[in-house]
Amino acid sequence: MSGERRVGSAVAVSLASMTLVALGGPASAATVVTVAQDGSGNYTTVQAAVNAAPSNGSGFEIDIKPGTYRGTVSVPSAKTHVTLKGLGSSRDQVVIVENHAASQYGTQGSATVSVSANDFKATNLTFSNDYDEAKNGSSQAVALDLGADRAVLDNVRVLANQDTLLLWTASTGTVGRSYIRASYIEGDVDFIFGRGTAVFDRSEIHSLSRGSSSNNGYVTAAATNKANPYGFLFYKSTLTSNAPAKSVYLGRPWHPSNDANAVGQVLFRECTLGAHIRNDPWTDMSGFSWKDARFSEYANTGAGAAVNSNRPQLSASQASSYTPARYLAGSDGWNPVY
Repeated sequence: MSGERRVGSAVAVSLASMTLVALGGPASAATVVTVAQDGSGNYTTVQAAVNAAPSNGSGFEIDIKPGTYRGTVSVPSAKTHVTLKGLGSSRDQVVIVENHAASQYGTQGSATVSVSANDFKATNLTFSNDYDEAKNGSSQAVALDLGADRAVLDNVRVLANQDTLLLWTASTGTVGRSYIRASYIEGDVDFIFGRGTAVFDRSEIHSLSRGSSSNNGYVTAAATNKANPYGFLFYKSTLTSNAPAKSVYLGRPWHPSNDANAVGQVLFRECTLGAHIRNDPWTDMSGFSWKDARFSEYANTGAGAAVNSNRPQLSASQASSYTPARYLAGSDGWNPVY
């Protein structure tokens, strides 16, 4: 991120061809449709399949055959309980990609995939924004905008450069929770950002080199509302990079529109930190001090791990309150962790 973000701003299908899959009994049956570029499914585009999902539904699974699907996808708030499932043998065989940049579309408008509906799930696929910074200049270019509650990403890749994954909420007083498991997130500047609550469980967080010997970007830019104790938790995850040693920050505090109530909360817990992480891994942003945010570490290891005056650490007693289950429970006791 540089400067202030602007956030805010076919094939005919036969119902008879849809498959009903029982999920805990007939009352929770999910409709399953297939997307295939070659016309062998119910739809040729992901968006067409999303459009077919019922409003306020209880289960709609979109199975996507291997291929590269270029074009943006929007899951509006009424399309609850939608699942995107890649049918390839690996998560790189189904790719949803577009190349929109914030310089033209605004930060949220640049997203390849935008999700405003609760209870969204994606598995075994890739979300990508392949905007070419080398050719067109640096710009925020979001791959995935998760702007709802109880989202699950399992075995996915999220790829871009600047501002890869936006974790957002409908309002500053709204909590939006995401559980991201066994996944791969790649970017460089502020590439995991927003005011949402998210747990990155046993995932790989990969920082790209920007060609600098001293500053190759920031993993996070959290804008957690001060009333929310839980922002981003990286749990038993691995931080990797092709950048030089000691050249990547863990994060900096983002205050959208200078919002004084945005007091970012980020914890790296029991993670393996690569040599690219700086000894002073937190830094200021837009006049706001990182020391006023809620940034900490706990029991990290690896070449990039250290304990010093620039690296706040949780105590063992504090750590008991900062587990994946605590981050995600909310008021409804949601527990997707496995």
